[in-house]
Amino acid sequence: MSETSPEPEIVRVSLGDRSYDIVVGHGALSQLGARLTPLLKRKRAFVLTDESVARLHKGALDAALEPSGITTEVLALAPGEQSKSFSNLEHILDWLLGAGADRSDILVAFGGGVIGDIAGLAASLMKRGMGFVQVPTTLLSQVDSSVGGKTAVNTPRGKNMIGAFYQPRFVIADTALLASLPARDLRAGYAEVLKYGLINDAAFFDWLEVHGADVLALAPDAIQHAVATSCRAKAAIVAEDETEGGVRALLNLGHTFGHAVEAANKYRPDVLHGEAVALGMVLAFRYGAAEGITSPDAAAKVARVIAASGLPVELGKMPGGPYEATELADLMKQDKKARGGQVPLILARAIGQSYIHPDADLKSVAAFLMGELEKA
Repeated sequence: MSETSPEPEIVRVSLGDRSYDIVVGHGALSQLGARLTPLLKRKRAFVLTDESVARLHKGALDAALEPSGITTEVLALAPGEQSKSFSNLEHILDWLLGAGADRSDILVAFGGGVIGDIAGLAASLMKRGMGFVQVPTTLLSQVDSSVGGKTAVNTPRGKNMIGAFYQPRFVIADTALLASLPARDLRAGYAEVLKYGLINDAAFFDWLEVHGADVLALAPDAIQHAVATSCRAKAAIVAEDETEGGVRALLNLGHTFGHAVEAANKYRPDVLHGEAVALGMVLAFRYGAAEGITSPDAAAKVARVIAASGLPVELGKMPGGPYEATELADLMKQDKKARGGQVPLILARAIGQSYIHPDADLKSVAAFLMGELEKA
């Protein structure tokens, strides 16, 4: 793969008068000021970030805004999933109100998925809706949470249970920002890249099998191709089904299993979201194989490719355990789409042929999980 940086790509999310661009590429942050300027009545922007991102990248953000003369009001939260809480949502809204923000202002979400999710929800609530933009700084947020308008906070009863669909005005996915990520966080984001191949693009999954090491090494053309391809895949699904009434549910491949593991682990940092999703995708393919839906060879290939990237593939070896099959199945009942003891799972007939299995029996899921735990 070439080490030179290609020109940034523009991916369009087509949603009528709420359509927006995703700018993907090395150095894309330099476009932030020019893209913000026509949205602002006053040359100021509110920036929500976390303490780690502020320490690493606040200088780059300031440099991107300086040529446009845009000043910033900044609030930095503690890093981590536990910051995506009701108390922080209230804190953000109080900060905005206290600083005199109004509906003509823009809130910039500058961070990973936690910051993007809570910033978007705060923006949707602020005086019934202020504009916001996403500047994701992790691979996971660049390819997943920053695109499509899902915003939320967590509760003790489950992840992302309180939220809204609220689209950003644009997204800047600067792959240069990924260089500061720890290897573990980069791998966690890569799980979501793999997901797009597994949903409906077997050729992309095969490309990742060959070039995954280049993506994880942040080779400029490889990482841009992976991020742009992932964003195009998500943009197409969101354009077809913005509020998850149908095909958008495919984006939850691995998430129902993964969210249950996260909840059982009380969202502690020894299991990252992407790690849980990676395991969840392996479990979805293995469960499909156990039910006669998926070929065992496909399930084995998925586990092999995911394991090769350094992501977890065995439930019994996950940190935070030992887990209990019945507890995990009970937590799956809390899924936002569960109905009457049955839960829709995203399963696959083959790699790249995922579909919505509407009525998985949680008793059979619990029995399957018990078998997975016994393998340890």
